[in-house]
Amino acid sequence: MLEQLLIFTRGGLILWTCKALVNALKGSPIDTLIRSCLLEERSGDTSYNYDAPGAAYTLKWTFHNDLGLIFVAVYQRILHLLYVDDLLSMVKHEFSQIYDPKRTAYDDFDDVFRQLQKEAEARAEEMRKSKQVARPAKQIAAKKAGSQGSAKQKSSGGSGKDGSDDDSAKDRGLENGNYSNGHEARIKGSRAADVAKSKENGSSEVGAFDVSKLQKLRSKAGKKTDTTVSKAPSKVEPKKKLTKKNRVWDDSPQESKLDFTDPVDEKGDENVAVVAADQGESMMDREEVISSESESDAEEEVEKNTKTDAKKKGWFSSMFQSIAGNAILEKSDLEPALKALKDRLMTKNVAEEIAEKLCESVAASLEGKKLGSFTRISSTVQTAMEEALLRILTPRRSIDILRDVHAAKEQGKPYVVVFVGVNGVGKSTNLAKVAYWLLQHNISVMMAACDTFRSGAVEQLRTHARRLQIPIFEKGYEKDPAIVAKEAIQEATRNKSDVVLVDTAGRMQDNEPLMRALSKLIYMNNPDLVLFVGEALVGNDAVDQLSKFDQKLADLSNSPNARLIDGILLTKFDTIDDKVGAALSMVYISGAPVMFVGCGQSYTDLKKLNVKSIVKTLLK
Repeated sequence: MLEQLLIFTRGGLILWTCKALVNALKGSPIDTLIRSCLLEERSGDTSYNYDAPGAAYTLKWTFHNDLGLIFVAVYQRILHLLYVDDLLSMVKHEFSQIYDPKRTAYDDFDDVFRQLQKEAEARAEEMRKSKQVARPAKQIAAKKAGSQGSAKQKSSGGSGKDGSDDDSAKDRGLENGNYSNGHEARIKGSRAADVAKSKENGSSEVGAFDVSKLQKLRSKAGKKTDTTVSKAPSKVEPKKKLTKKNRVWDDSPQESKLDFTDPVDEKGDENVAVVAADQGESMMDREEVISSESESDAEEEVEKNTKTDAKKKGWFSSMFQSIAGNAILEKSDLEPALKALKDRLMTKNVAEEIAEKLCESVAASLEGKKLGSFTRISSTVQTAMEEALLRILTPRRSIDILRDVHAAKEQGKPYVVVFVGVNGVGKSTNLAKVAYWLLQHNISVMMAACDTFRSGAVEQLRTHARRLQIPIFEKGYEKDPAIVAKEAIQEATRNKSDVVLVDTAGRMQDNEPLMRALSKLIYMNNPDLVLFVGEALVGNDAVDQLSKFDQKLADLSNSPNARLIDGILLTKFDTIDDKVGAALSMVYISGAPVMFVGCGQSYTDLKKLNVKSIVKTLLK
């Protein structure tokens, strides 16, 4: 049974709900659909599953893009209603006939909906009955064909006379199980006779192996090798020795700017005081200016697409369509431009699955719309894709960490950030960059060395702490990282540190024990921010990493409301040129915003993600 059917505008105004369906929905499936699917450019999907305590719903929807209307049907997932798609299309057609933008209530549509629902249910019942009738008919036909085939085999097998036909004798031999054995015996007898003949004639053509001939061939080969060796010259010219050129050393001492090691005293004591690393202003506080080159490149690409569309469809027809306008866009019209966009996104390192879903979502948002005057299909698709990418990459919530730190400080507790990710992506280095940026804003920071698994991890973090002159909490190796993080937070509370940056061990998304330890750390300490550190170099692997990290944190958590990834820190962003698709892939798959971008090796090389710049780069 259908739970609910709603009609609302893209602005969120509910125009009509079915009053006959009095069942109250548990949870908020419609709000979750809008937030998790429609706003995240997943509208190209066919359905959405919503789970709530005591309920499991399936939601299906359709659009009327020209009128800006959305039609959503909700039903229990266990029912598998087959008529919902047909019902939505009929409701869409009938409601669009009476829609008026000035009206906000459509009480007279209830009777129309009841009639449409009866028609859809009757049609689905007829299809189900026809399938049930067709299935036994197919089974009867298959049985008849099988019986006819067996009858033919019997008639052909009994047609021969006893002792007169070789084929019938072979069949009888096979039925008795004696034919194969007799046939093998005859083959063995013939082989033995052939071997005997070969021994008498002294020939090996039949396949017999003659050992004496093999020994003769070996002796001949040995003689040949001896003669070839004897012909070779006895004296070997000695190779000339390569003499190494003398290196010319410069008398001037090594420049101090090339020496990045920390000064130590003569006794080798590392705990000597170090001058705090001051490398200037962090790139997080600089405003990035977008050049107009990317916009011009995008416009050139649009013109190129319009020319190719004109060649395919004909110059006159495409020009007439762009001038006249009011042409209703169909999926077949959008496919060439969407295919070109999908290929372009994939060349920018966007995962193939995500590029395909984005194109499906754009097609769903444009299908049925009227093409404006003096506009081409390719430019319309380009604009729609740009808007979709902006919606995906724009954060849904505030990512102002400095404001959140001050809010936590007023409550008398430290702001805790946990850095997680796979091996070798640069968690410790970028943790130090974040610490340097916070220090520039007069925020006291403490590091927590919770990577008790990798050798050298504590020493690496200790080096950063010494260079930045900030405290570090460490307990060595082979300790429970969750306990170490808890004690570090308690120490920061006593010392009144504003922020605790927790470094964790790198782990692959399929490593069950390490993922369980990470889930325990997050559950015990309840950090304010869980940052996933990922490489900008990865493409399809980003989808697998983030989805499995989120899935493991949800499955292994002891709390019903599991903490998932809150934000993303992209590293090695300076090595990818225009291959910026990993940022889009990560945000799309997790819904978490990109909060930091690492773009170098120094402490200042940390900046914000410029959404407009990324979108222009993806589409140029």
